[in-house]
Amino acid sequence: MNKTDIPISTAVRALRAAKVEFTPHLYPYVDRGGTAHAAESLGVDHHAVVKTLVMEAQGEGPRRQPLLVVMHGDREVSTRQLARLLGVKAVTPASEAAVERHTGYIPGGVSPFGTRAVLPVYVEATILDLPRVYINGGKRGFLVGIVPAALTAHLGAIQVSVGIGASDDAHDDRA
Repeated sequence: MNKTDIPISTAVRALRAAKVEFTPHLYPYVDRGGTAHAAESLGVDHHAVVKTLVMEAQGEGPRRQPLLVVMHGDREVSTRQLARLLGVKAVTPASEAAVERHTGYIPGGVSPFGTRAVLPVYVEATILDLPRVYINGGKRGFLVGIVPAALTAHLGAIQVSVGIGASDDAHDDRA
């Protein structure tokens, strides 16, 4: 793929402005296909395809604070554990309208780079151990390959350990 084939999304502009090296990867988007479909389409390890989840933390008052969680594609977020770490009453997935309002991206095309508002970013700690990850490039059907250190260096992502897998027992608080 040459440079003219790359979708020029807000995320791509942000990556270029921050001088983050990335490789573009287009694949046929399938509604509700998720990271498993993306990994299969690109022939990469599902664990290395990471998703950007938009969540809202609720403290004592009615106001909800948006945040981003970057998680392995083959794992889910324990919202209960994340709420404990953040010291809030609850953390819940944002509605589709809230996703667009907070990030400027449509669900299925959310990147942590180039969001409309600067949001706190939390990254599953084990993602940073991988040599390369594939993360949304700001458009459905478009991932970018980056070194995981870019998440902490350019987004100030905070490491957390809130990932749960299919074999874990916490089925009632997944996102």
